[in-house]
Amino acid sequence: MQVVILLFWFVCSRAAGDCQESNFVSNSHQRPGNYGKCNSTWRNYCEDVFSVCQAENSWTSCYEQRIANCRQKGRMGGGSILRNFADPSKDWEESPTPEHDVHVPSSALRRSGAPESGAEVLMVVTVLNSTHFKHPSRKHGRRLVPGPPKPTGTVLGGTVLMVQAVGRPLQNLTEPITLTFKYNKRVASGVCVFWEELNPRDGTGNWSKFGCNTRNTGREFVCRCNHLSFFAVLVNPDLVLSEEDAINLSLITYVGSALSVVFTIISLIVYSCLNKRQPERGIGLHMHLTAALLCLHLCFLLSCAWAWRLSEGPTDWVCRALGLLLHWSLLATVCWSALEGFHLYLLLVRVFNIYIRRYLLKLSVVGWGVPTLIALVCGVSGVYGKYTLEFRDYGNRNTTMQLCWISSKFRHKRAVTYVTTVAFPFLAVLCNACMLGLVIVKLWRLRGGGAKGGGAKGSWEKASRLGKDCVTVLGLSCVLGLPFGLLTVTYVDLVGVYVFTTLTSLQGVFVFLWSLALTCKSRSDTASTSKDTSTQRIMTTSFNS
Repeated sequence: MQVVILLFWFVCSRAAGDCQESNFVSNSHQRPGNYGKCNSTWRNYCEDVFSVCQAENSWTSCYEQRIANCRQKGRMGGGSILRNFADPSKDWEESPTPEHDVHVPSSALRRSGAPESGAEVLMVVTVLNSTHFKHPSRKHGRRLVPGPPKPTGTVLGGTVLMVQAVGRPLQNLTEPITLTFKYNKRVASGVCVFWEELNPRDGTGNWSKFGCNTRNTGREFVCRCNHLSFFAVLVNPDLVLSEEDAINLSLITYVGSALSVVFTIISLIVYSCLNKRQPERGIGLHMHLTAALLCLHLCFLLSCAWAWRLSEGPTDWVCRALGLLLHWSLLATVCWSALEGFHLYLLLVRVFNIYIRRYLLKLSVVGWGVPTLIALVCGVSGVYGKYTLEFRDYGNRNTTMQLCWISSKFRHKRAVTYVTTVAFPFLAVLCNACMLGLVIVKLWRLRGGGAKGGGAKGSWEKASRLGKDCVTVLGLSCVLGLPFGLLTVTYVDLVGVYVFTTLTSLQGVFVFLWSLALTCKSRSDTASTSKDTSTQRIMTTSFNS
């Protein structure tokens, strides 16, 4: 009996000691709303804080309050924890994990504690999983409060860093704290954010970058924030290709370019026959565009083959010449696509008084002259040589592809590439997209006055005309070079890269299909000349443009 009484007394005294120790920590750094009580269900261990607060509505507020007064026992359920006392006369630096560093200036520490006492400040740093932070859901059509756009992206490493100084809340710091997030994967961009709770009832919120500045060194993100909270870095991952994807894309490009070479040659033959049968300026314009496409795909294949032959050897004059021809043919293709859009503008907008003396010759001066001038200036400047394209396989290994193009060693390679292969094609594609939109409007207006027959025959005529209109729009899209506009989707995901590679490499095949459509249209017009109404003449002119 005495043994039982002694054991009961030992357990009670131990529990009382726990309560006194817990209350001592709580009272020494008391904050409004902190939990300083001890009960039988929760022993105030840090490893229990996360699970206890998960049952609360606003778990982040509960976590901040309880983690400041808990007793550390090891690793807690939500991540790692670090609790240290900091001397307010010195800056405080700690590394809770190998991927995170925290630096708090002494001025912030002095603001957290009592200035006259100079007592040490308890600093708490924890690393949590980002999946525990919930965003508000749009249920029953609920409207969110309008405001500035929120940063988007995924949390770097899936971890959130909480930094807290037990004492007075630290906000609007004149000397900000510094947080370092290290990474070993390629990312396109990143921004430092903190968790802003919107609804205390369910603990939902959003990431905000207010009060934080971001600096990316290439290996780590350095965040400078003027307050303490839950911090993270939202990143947009850079598109990385595996070795298998790189091989597949190369195969698609080579096969598509080879097919384009064959079909552009056939298209030139078809256009020549059409031009002899019924000479039109539109046919001559198509011939120039097809010739530019033929040069583009042929030069691309030769450039890749010659660069592969050189391998690791130095760049020779043949590779420079092939790089010049490849650049020239690309610019020529873009120029002639833009001229196709200009020709379409004359046919559909101006309609009358569009006769221009030596029209095709003047277009040839622009379509071939401008690319020649640009290529010669770049050639004299030493732009061309061997270009190495790297595909990173998630940071583990690299796959390289070489071709004769703008040299990777040229000092101003990025500026030349941006102006001649990004900005210039973008303007051409934008103008041609406007022309295509105008064609669609014209077709819609013309079809509005079409046949009004009812029944099965009327439905069949409408379906037939709709199909022809779709073919016209798709054909004009290829002729106007709009597949080049899909370059923007290559920054989205791997599917966009495959779509862009397939469509651009098969550009010559699409032009061949367009030439076949023109051949069929020419035969149809010849057979039904006597039945050609004014509306049909306009459609024929638009189609043959």
